[in-house]
Amino acid sequence: MAAPDPLYFRHRASGDHDTGSHPEGPGRIPAIERELSDRGWLGYARREAPPATTRALTAVHPQGHVDAVRAMSERGGGAFDTDTLASPGSYTAALHAAGGACALVEALLAGEARAGFSGMRPPGHHAEPARAMGFCLFNSVAVAARHALDSLGARRVLVLDWDVHHGNGTNDIFHASREVLFASIHQWPLYPGTGPLEDVGSGDGEGHTINLPVPPGSVEDGWLSLVEHVVVPVARRFEPDLVLISAGFDAHEDDPLAQCRLRESSFAEMALHMRALGQELSVPVGAVLEGGYDLDALAGSVAATLQALAGESAPRSVAPDGLTARALRAVGRYWDLD
Repeated sequence: MAAPDPLYFRHRASGDHDTGSHPEGPGRIPAIERELSDRGWLGYARREAPPATTRALTAVHPQGHVDAVRAMSERGGGAFDTDTLASPGSYTAALHAAGGACALVEALLAGEARAGFSGMRPPGHHAEPARAMGFCLFNSVAVAARHALDSLGARRVLVLDWDVHHGNGTNDIFHASREVLFASIHQWPLYPGTGPLEDVGSGDGEGHTINLPVPPGSVEDGWLSLVEHVVVPVARRFEPDLVLISAGFDAHEDDPLAQCRLRESSFAEMALHMRALGQELSVPVGAVLEGGYDLDALAGSVAATLQALAGESAPRSVAPDGLTARALRAVGRYWDLD
């Protein structure tokens, strides 16, 4: 029996989040979709993203925060901070971005697909429960993970965040939870200045936060070493029912907002490791768009990621490096990786 088509969630409201000349601008989604259209959508079936329900949103964000985002849009837009803007269409765009991530996990956990991508904006991983920041209004991947746990029968969810900026919002939302294993590879020093190796979670969630900072100039093998030798072995012990990727593409060498040196192939290789992990554990893999601000690099990297998630190639293995050895000493306090 043929495997079901992978799924791509989208919504026209993403274009209504008008940030002007801001790096996180409306041109990001058309650039991605032109590239995917030129490649026949890589076999992905397209679905329209619904709005997130109030129940799903308020499981992560207090009602007051949801109301504040809506009010900012209804009065014509404005700035939550110097980086985080809203326009009249921003609330609806953010609602569909979170709703698309939720619809993705619903489809994956129902067995409708083994892989999928939610390709909408604004991004989400910097949004804290009661604070919009870092271009983000609602934390879509956190809302989707919480929805999977609360309403879809998942017991444990892995979130790998490979955006070049630390996903402080997701980190903090699940900091004390054993239900979510949050792993972040990110450049440091860099905005927002969080995510040291020593931040491993708190309370019942101690050991379930894995922060893997890398220096500016880091290249593909360094990132792959952390995925292969730290994230994947811990995830095997964690045994998630669902794998989610906070898929930012701003670690690309052409991106203007950071200094890492990844290429399109780098994101494909990380996606191959996640797809192989999903196959090994018999669980689905979904990705949610985060950053990426050079339009050509973004479009090509998204396409490479989607192709890898839907393919059958084996990931490339690399030797562990010094950063990986240091990370393994930190996570080895909590996980038996022998």
